[in-house]
Amino acid sequence: MSTKYGTQSTSLKGKTSEGGDQAHLNGPALILFFVIELIGVGGVVLLDTLGAAEGWIILEVALTALIALYFLLALKIARQWEKAVVLRLGKFQRLAGPGIFWIIPVIDTLANWIDHRVMVTPFSAEKTLTQDTVPVDVDAVLFWLVWDAEKAALEVADYRAAIAWAAQTALREIIGQMSLADILVGRAKMDAELQKIIDERTTPWGITVQSVEIRDVVIPQDLEDTMSRQAQAERERQARVILGESEKQIAHSFSEASQAYINNPTALHLRAMNMLFEGLKEKGALVIVPSSAVDTMNLGGLSGITSLAQSELTRQAKE
Repeated sequence: MSTKYGTQSTSLKGKTSEGGDQAHLNGPALILFFVIELIGVGGVVLLDTLGAAEGWIILEVALTALIALYFLLALKIARQWEKAVVLRLGKFQRLAGPGIFWIIPVIDTLANWIDHRVMVTPFSAEKTLTQDTVPVDVDAVLFWLVWDAEKAALEVADYRAAIAWAAQTALREIIGQMSLADILVGRAKMDAELQKIIDERTTPWGITVQSVEIRDVVIPQDLEDTMSRQAQAERERQARVILGESEKQIAHSFSEASQAYINNPTALHLRAMNMLFEGLKEKGALVIVPSSAVDTMNLGGLSGITSLAQSELTRQAKE
């Protein structure tokens, strides 16, 4: 169903046909068929050489053809991971395989070949509305296997297609029950919920779901741009908060230092000299000190401070 943002649309990507199970080339039966036919041809030549009656030759040809045809139709081989569903006169008779097994031609038929390996089915939901009415595209993959071949063959017409559609419907339901934020950050929870729902639906068919994994969640481009700007604004806000906290801590440190300098003027003067000295260490540095600060520090004027710092620099250079 193709829709705009207001409705739901889904896409089925998994393999839903049984064609791969039905195509079995029985090599040994074909070889036996041709071998028996060759023996029959040899028998015809031998009877003709011995001068046998035409009726005996016809009988030999007919028997050889029947035996060859029987081996071709009755001998079957199931691969290691397969089981064949055998029906006798339309009723379930048994599960055969793996390996060589025999059926009665015409009376017995093979209804299906059941694969017991872990199967992988990709599925998706397109333009499906979340709980907060945001259309999203979600891609997922389903891992499952058949644990009861009889149920898989008799309880559902096409178990591959059935499990694919069950997974797709469950995905659509889960998306409708979750907000966009929950989908984006809660994929593990979404995987677990999907596995539980799909497994409940497929257990009566003899199928168990091993895991479900969300591969991708795509949101509309305009909403993605809006969320990006929102995230950028949030990062800037956090940076301002951190800067404000830093300024607050610095102010607190200065407040404590000022209390220490009030009771110890000498320490304040030494600190001022150190700051001035550090400023003059750089070549070509120019330090401007207000005259009021110089008078407060009782250093004898700006020229005295400069000379003192310059002499200290010269002494260090000589050392």
